[in-house]
Amino acid sequence: MKLQKRFERGNAKLAIALLLILIGSQKTSFAQHPADLLTPPPADAPHLNGPKLYGVRPSHPFLYRIPCTGMRPLRFSADHLPGSLKLDHQSGIITGSAPQQPGAYAVTLRVSSRRGKDSRPFLIEVGDRIGLTPQMGWNDWYAFYDHISDGDVRTAAVAMISSGMADFGYQYVDIDDGWMRRPSSQDAALKAPVRDTQGKILSNGHFPNMQSLTSFIHSLGLKAGIYSSPGPLTCARSEGSYQHEINDAHSFADWGFDLLKYDWCSYSGVVAGKTQADFEKPYRNMGTLLHGLNRDIILNTCQYGLGDVWKWGREVGGQSWRTTGDVGLAPNATLPGFYEVGFANAALSQYAGPGGWNDPDYILIGTVGNTTNSKLPARLTSLTHDEQYSYMSMWSLMASPLIFSGDMSKLDPFTLNVLCNSEIIDVNQDSLGKQAVIVRKTESDFILEKPLDDGSVAVGLFNLTNTPRPISADWKELGLSGRQTVHDLWRQHDLGTFFETFSSQVPGHGVTMVRLTAAPIH
Repeated sequence: MKLQKRFERGNAKLAIALLLILIGSQKTSFAQHPADLLTPPPADAPHLNGPKLYGVRPSHPFLYRIPCTGMRPLRFSADHLPGSLKLDHQSGIITGSAPQQPGAYAVTLRVSSRRGKDSRPFLIEVGDRIGLTPQMGWNDWYAFYDHISDGDVRTAAVAMISSGMADFGYQYVDIDDGWMRRPSSQDAALKAPVRDTQGKILSNGHFPNMQSLTSFIHSLGLKAGIYSSPGPLTCARSEGSYQHEINDAHSFADWGFDLLKYDWCSYSGVVAGKTQADFEKPYRNMGTLLHGLNRDIILNTCQYGLGDVWKWGREVGGQSWRTTGDVGLAPNATLPGFYEVGFANAALSQYAGPGGWNDPDYILIGTVGNTTNSKLPARLTSLTHDEQYSYMSMWSLMASPLIFSGDMSKLDPFTLNVLCNSEIIDVNQDSLGKQAVIVRKTESDFILEKPLDDGSVAVGLFNLTNTPRPISADWKELGLSGRQTVHDLWRQHDLGTFFETFSSQVPGHGVTMVRLTAAPIH
């Protein structure tokens, strides 16, 4: 409790010192490896993770924590790092400003320890595009709904480090609805103004100092996200950005936020009709404002796929766009709801790529709240283990943002095993930026194939039935030929060399996810 109180006071330097004591020389905090955990625990030797491609606009603030597993302490270095950037060799946090000159800056990240060393290419693209790989992080909504607090967010940020999630590339700590005040017309007990005399939005009593909060998150090498609506009210009936868009965009930048989730909500009561222009207008407006700021802020256009947003989301300034309704409210008949959301999102592969991603909503595993009654306490998901591996596999193959929305203070070994597999995440963060295409969809099978930047392909074989059964994919339907080396991505080991076809016994509602690489000819 004493540690938590210190975090809530916003003393970033003290928090970092205490966090380093907490972590000590321990490696990523994975438990022992029971039989139902597919992902092997990280090795003691250092291993660099995260994207190999990173976009930033010229001269804008730069913050990146190098993801790396292995027994600590570690020492980081970087070859050819631009002079405007500085690397902390102990923490692996890169800070500074992006170069003024647009271009591609080829950097090599390095790490060493008494257990070994590793290196990884890291291309910094300075230009007009940001969000070159799907966002990874946490959003509070399905754990806290609209009763989130400053302390909850700080706890989540610390957990992202201490659990090891940040070592695999998770970096965004996002506040959803509930940080702003409610207009008195919505809450008779609230007499305080929702904006100051200059029209700047005010946070509620649970968030006493937004700039202090983002500074704390940044001090850990992580990034901060915030939420608003283009309508007069948010979905939780708090103050929205309608007719205050300029003020709010500048407030978000001044506070130091790095991502904005912009949720349609009450804007449906503003538009006269439901034309294409109606759907685009609020997002084009905010996208233009964010683009003109002196810091990079990722725009997530959250409007549930209205007006075929995937066709124009990038054009209006979005880096990701929701393609469906909320995954937590998706119908659950013969299959859990995430399947139906995933099927719809998977059909939109042609619209995704570096700088713009189809977003099927959050990853709801671990300890999550009740989607129909937010006042009930959060509970462990009812999804089976195999369903959770399928969930993560589908989102990774679809190049979807990997945003976990369970309770970060109640992370369990299985949830971390699903979220923190470096080879699965590499598929999601692949620099080629291709979303998997649907190879086959029947009542019993679902097969996705994603091309990767090294010429290999990742393939997911999903069993849509309740019983274990073999699923095969032949080279002809995958567009392959010759001998292929097949690598199990969840278990992280080779299965052998195959010719013409590959078959796997897949658990009910489970998945086999593999990478196929052309075998050398002897």
